[in-house]
Amino acid sequence: MRVLSCSAGPVWHSAAVTTWRDLDGAATEPRQQPAAVTIGVFDGVHRGHQAVLAAARAASGAPVVAVTFEPHPLAVLAPDREPPRLTTIERRIELLHAHGADEVRVLAFDQEMAAWDPTDFVTRVLVEELRATDVVVGENFRFGAKAAGDLELLRSVGGESGFRTTGLALDGRTEPYSSTLVRQHVAAGRMAEAAAVLGRPHEVSGVVVEGDKRGRELGFPTANVPVDDTYAVPPDGVYAGRVDIGDEVLPAAISVGSNPTFDGTERRVESYVIDQPQHGSLDLYGRTIRVELVRRLRGMEAFDTVDALVAQMHDDVNDTRAVLAELS
Repeated sequence: MRVLSCSAGPVWHSAAVTTWRDLDGAATEPRQQPAAVTIGVFDGVHRGHQAVLAAARAASGAPVVAVTFEPHPLAVLAPDREPPRLTTIERRIELLHAHGADEVRVLAFDQEMAAWDPTDFVTRVLVEELRATDVVVGENFRFGAKAAGDLELLRSVGGESGFRTTGLALDGRTEPYSSTLVRQHVAAGRMAEAAAVLGRPHEVSGVVVEGDKRGRELGFPTANVPVDDTYAVPPDGVYAGRVDIGDEVLPAAISVGSNPTFDGTERRVESYVIDQPQHGSLDLYGRTIRVELVRRLRGMEAFDTVDALVAQMHDDVNDTRAVLAELS
């Protein structure tokens, strides 16, 4: 037997039943009431995902349950092809709730689950655990062993099991919204284009660490977050953006890179809060922050003198003000 912990106390399941990951903001206990369910990795929770959530909410009066996977299925099936993440799992849960999910369920994806027959997946997850009355997915949704399950099979099994299936056409502007498209934009430093797909600026999150403190010496103290290469981080350069410190979102000039002027080697995201002097020495060490990267201002470069670097930093701050004022 396996025990799954939840806020209401332990719930016992047989070893054959679905495993839900117990994460903050995610439910684990079997549902007692019907639900409208949508399923996907939902990395980034972009506009396409948001459309699926809206359709699930419109499908019936039942609560909306979003089912996602952790780790990313490719991390198990083909680790060499696992894409860089757009969000942490905690942020994904938060965004799914923000865009219409009454509940979020996180499936602990592993080799055993990867081998489930598609019909078995439907029975265990949608019928037995979630009591689905409606299932809403993108029209290209695939599931089960070797991705053998598709929309047609879902409709067929759903008809026998008592739930309706809706497949949404892929939405988008010049091309369909997708997590892959967001990653391509971020990798090229096209932050405005990434934001158009996401419906918000792309973010990099992490715990603030002590840096070299050169920025403080130069009059530009920064909050430094080490770059995690498993997440989507744009190319080295300077960006206009904002820093979400939990209770405030502050305008910031942001440097991504290793500080070549001082022969730095560690790649970091360094955020200088602007136009709010009271936050210049804000103590964020050890705190998790989210850095919103709104627009790329320039590439990274090494300067011959400290004075030239400081002059450019003043220009970067002015450019950041202009970009954020234009968007306000």
